[in-house]
Amino acid sequence: MAKDGPRIKILLRSSESAYTYASTKNRRNTSQKLELRKYDPVVRRHVLFKESRI
Repeated sequence: MAKDGPRIKILLRSSESAYTYASTKNRRNTSQKLELRKYDPVVRRHVLFKESRI
């Protein structure tokens, strides 16, 4: 049974390759789409990852 609440599952997609991270975020605290600089193992450097819903 799924929990009801403010947390939702998201995917963080790399801006330079097809690599993705799965994560969660709290809708109440962060209503905008997330943009984070994380390590992309495909291109082997830190790049911008943008949120996309599952």
